[in-house]
Amino acid sequence: MPLDPQARDFLDRLAAANLKPIESIPVSEARAQMDLSTHFLGPLPHVARAEDRHFEGPGGTIRVRLLRPSPRDGADSSAGRHPAPALVYFHGGGWVLGNLTSHEHICRAIANEAGAVVIAVDYRLAPEHRFPAAAEDALAATTWAITRAEEFGLDARRIAVGGDSAGGNLAAAACLMARDAGGPRPAFQVLVYPIADCGMDTGSYREFADGYFLTAAEMAWYWDQYVPDRGRRPDPLASPCRAQDLRGLPPALVITAGCDVLRDEGELYARRLQDSGVPTTLSRYEGTIHGFVRRFPFFDQGRAAIKEIGRAVRDAIGEGGPGPSTPSVL
Repeated sequence: MPLDPQARDFLDRLAAANLKPIESIPVSEARAQMDLSTHFLGPLPHVARAEDRHFEGPGGTIRVRLLRPSPRDGADSSAGRHPAPALVYFHGGGWVLGNLTSHEHICRAIANEAGAVVIAVDYRLAPEHRFPAAAEDALAATTWAITRAEEFGLDARRIAVGGDSAGGNLAAAACLMARDAGGPRPAFQVLVYPIADCGMDTGSYREFADGYFLTAAEMAWYWDQYVPDRGRRPDPLASPCRAQDLRGLPPALVITAGCDVLRDEGELYARRLQDSGVPTTLSRYEGTIHGFVRRFPFFDQGRAAIKEIGRAVRDAIGEGGPGPSTPSVL
């Protein structure tokens, strides 16, 4: 599969930087490396307001950042409209890296494109907090957003969840837990190249194991940090593809990258959702790599994905109220 020229340019620049592989350095250094990469994303997109809040989760205080969108095309936005729709967003980073700052660019861009408040979640990270800590925090944040919606000018009926990579994994886990708990449920889910299975034995893992940004060795390291007990990895809250029953989950948008080790498992999860009667849109962005949406300032396909996410969120939880986007496969 030919690489998109922008992806090739990014990979060439990354190779020239001669960075140490994530799996070969201490966690603290890996986190600093991600923090440094954030500085190269350029200025933050403007939003109407950013508000930091916190609440008590299952393992202590969880910080969140509410990003209220700027008006679209000069019209009123949910920054001033009440009650507003919202997307609870979980950042990527293999359950080990990332924070509110590392993914603020993508959260702000989605907020503006969707015309919805984005609630970024600073969940507990591994290896300090191993499975299922991050998944428990994801459910807690989702429940908090729905049950406290009125306090923040949000519509409890129009709360979605989403995330990229490990964040997509947590969004999927939150939907499974919310359904099974019988409590408040999100109205929609956005899964961007999600980690969906622990097998690491798909065709995309073999084809893109090395040289395409996220490597198979790096993913193995992430799994070792988050779920070191291999016997627990098939748990559906770590490997959503292993869930026996996906019926009753929220409608979904699943985005994958054509040259990504996680491509096949993300697409398998999308097909399983569809087969279970869950309205699901699957979009593969050919020729590009893992992380292309976070790096939307440099990737045309990243900007296209932001637009697709915004459109899907508007269709699902926008002014018309909850409702699935039209199922399709691209």
